[in-house]
Amino acid sequence: MSELTPVQQYYKGKTVFITGASGFMGKVLLEKLLYSCYELKEIIMICRSKRGKSPESRLEDMWKLPIFQRIKDERPHVLKKVTMFAGDITNEMLGLSEENLKYVAENTNIVFHMAATLKLEGNLTDAVNMNLAGTRRAMDVARKMKNLEAFVHLSTAFCNCDQEIMYEKVYEFPHKPEDLMRMAEWMDVQTLDAVTPKLLSPHPNTYTYTKRLAEIYVRDQYNTMPVIIARPSIVSPAAYEPLPGWVDNLNGPTGLMIGCGKGVIRSVLVDKKNKSEVIPVDYAINGLIVIPYEFNKGKKPAEIPVYNITNADHRKMPIGTIIEMSKRVNEAYPLNIGLWYPDPCLTTNKMYQKFNEILFHWLPAYFIDFLLMIFGQKRFMIRVQQKIATGLEVLQFFTLSPWCFKSANYASLYNSLTRDDKAIFNMNMDPVHTEEEYMISCAKGARLFILKEKPEHQARARMHLKIMYFVDRICKIVIIYYFLKYLMRWTGISELIF
Repeated sequence: MSELTPVQQYYKGKTVFITGASGFMGKVLLEKLLYSCYELKEIIMICRSKRGKSPESRLEDMWKLPIFQRIKDERPHVLKKVTMFAGDITNEMLGLSEENLKYVAENTNIVFHMAATLKLEGNLTDAVNMNLAGTRRAMDVARKMKNLEAFVHLSTAFCNCDQEIMYEKVYEFPHKPEDLMRMAEWMDVQTLDAVTPKLLSPHPNTYTYTKRLAEIYVRDQYNTMPVIIARPSIVSPAAYEPLPGWVDNLNGPTGLMIGCGKGVIRSVLVDKKNKSEVIPVDYAINGLIVIPYEFNKGKKPAEIPVYNITNADHRKMPIGTIIEMSKRVNEAYPLNIGLWYPDPCLTTNKMYQKFNEILFHWLPAYFIDFLLMIFGQKRFMIRVQQKIATGLEVLQFFTLSPWCFKSANYASLYNSLTRDDKAIFNMNMDPVHTEEEYMISCAKGARLFILKEKPEHQARARMHLKIMYFVDRICKIVIIYYFLKYLMRWTGISELIF
């Protein structure tokens, strides 16, 4: 395909401004734009200093990631099209210097606002500052852009969790975004924490709550700005691009996969009948890239466009089916040196879950840390279990609730593309690869990109898994034996038998 496709032609000569480009989705967006929309003029991204590293050094570290290898091999010149400015969405005008702000305002055509805090357990002050006020600050900068064609706000499909069916529209809420931002400014953290439970209802956490109000704020600017809302569901590892199985964090299904695969998570509160709501990151990013093109094709819609970037209904599988599939995959591609045999208990009973957590999470954690203390080693298991307990608690709302998203707008993005654009910006919900093949790709990606486990260690991991299987079964037999023995003695049955 020597000629540019319609989507590529749209991006030709354009300047794209990205917040959150250093995040999981941000990296994939940056790579895809550079690789597939290589005729664009420039990508401007903001980045703050973090852990003693300057924005420039963080960008250099980013280029070393394997997802940018195909660009280095095939189109290394496009890396020069990236401009890094020091910035932070928690600062007014995103912390841009006067000179940089002027440059952004004069050159930007398309904005992807992706920066946010994803901490479900985070306090409301931080969530408002990042997710709501951060969006307002990004839009303040966008208002200065002289040639703005599209402002794509990245939200979440779960922000309207009080709705049985979530359509592609902005839902009203009693609270006003401006009121909450003012409240977070003058109220101290402790006081705001005290009233947070009343404010959140019916939302389970500060993330979905602030994301919902951010949508309302964005919607209210539609009359004067070209704003669009994109709502991905749970974003999972890449299906195809930039690398199959690519992932760089433990959020969502990847964290559960690794935790269960290592035998650290032994029990999960989940309804196996519910359908999974995940979307591969490359499918989500391809949708994001097509949105500005689609928005500028014709007449401006009467209402703000909203896209639920979710899997097609016929591709959604029951969580129980996925768990069984993941067990088969884990047996074929086990993780190195797990704590216990990976066979987690799935339950909807909260009391039973608490019992399992005490027996299989906390007691082993205290025992391991006790041994580490005796041998003079650094203790870590209790700290790990505290993080796991927090993570499992905030996930309960999502794993126990059925979800229903309508994604006609997202589906239409792919259906309206030319054949060449469909090949480049793939969102095909009927791929030749099966779900199990994708699961294998995710397992390999978690091993390689997160745990840094080498493929040549796979045979050793399988041997370790077999050993842990027999240890697990022997321990269960011993426990059952002594439990029955005690029960028979306590009830007097043993005297009748013997």
